[in-house]
Amino acid sequence: MNCPACQHPESKVLETRATGDALKRRRQCLQCNHRFTTHERVERKLPLVVKREGRREPFDHDKVVEGVRLACRKRPVDARTIDELASRVEVKVSLSVAPEVTSAEIGELVLAELAAVDIVAYVRFASVLRGIEGPDDLLQLLRPYLGAAGPGGVVDGGGQGD
Repeated sequence: MNCPACQHPESKVLETRATGDALKRRRQCLQCNHRFTTHERVERKLPLVVKREGRREPFDHDKVVEGVRLACRKRPVDARTIDELASRVEVKVSLSVAPEVTSAEIGELVLAELAAVDIVAYVRFASVLRGIEGPDDLLQLLRPYLGAAGPGGVVDGGGQGD
């Protein structure tokens, strides 16, 4: 690791901390004494992602982050929460024993995580993933979050004014 201040290639580790699935190391340059932090993550063997049209590509953590960031646009969800969500999805994908996973399966993993983070972002992401086209589809998606009451707190019990 080169020093970001002077580019000297040698440094000493002052402190190491485990942070979830990564290591955070505090380092000091042996030439200029500049202190800096590095983050190390274990590289996992990830299955290939099969896209809708059948194309296969390597799993890309950044694509998950970008999709979630788009769903969370103008929502009170910080970048760290989005990155942690993407890391949890990546871990779940890495635990798969199958050599391939579909993009739809990854999307469902993202949805499960988003539901606990922000319901509006969940709806945005689901509307694209599941092809929500109208109010009935949207209501079906939201039904588990509405409880016994439908829109406006009205219990769904048939027609109006029966």
